[in-house]
Amino acid sequence: MKQFKKLIFWFPLLLVFSCGGGETSQSQGEEASTQTAEKEEPETIKMGKGVGEFTEVEVSDPLNDEWIERGQAIYDLKCSACHKLTDQRVVGPGFQGVTNRRKPEWIMNMITNVDAMLDQDPTAQKLLEECMTRMPNQNIKPDDARKILEYFRHNDMETVGQKDQAI
Repeated sequence: MKQFKKLIFWFPLLLVFSCGGGETSQSQGEEASTQTAEKEEPETIKMGKGVGEFTEVEVSDPLNDEWIERGQAIYDLKCSACHKLTDQRVVGPGFQGVTNRRKPEWIMNMITNVDAMLDQDPTAQKLLEECMTRMPNQNIKPDDARKILEYFRHNDMETVGQKDQAI
């Protein structure tokens, strides 16, 4: 009984001291605001180019037929299960008019650097909210991403009659 009384006395006291005051020092608050300022949006995002290795993409005119053919083969293999060349959304958004809405750099960064794009790019995050399914990394090489872009440009010319309006 004596031990029970000691337990009743010490237990609440122990709880009070172990929980801490929950106070934050001024330096912690300043540190948090400094970190927020440091996480400023990258310039490439502000320019509509996304996040990744592509900061400048030169597009060809006329379109390169060999690249279109290769881009279609890659699209058929890695993209067509979730994306259509129309404006129809399946799992992911449809690609009709994509070169008129997005810069070539953004498209290629999304293809090759999908995880960082979904984590950092507001446009990619909005698409994720709409589609509710995270695009998997297909491990597409930069050269192949350029071929896919050429195929998208070709598709836009055939379906909407114009391409590269986002440049």
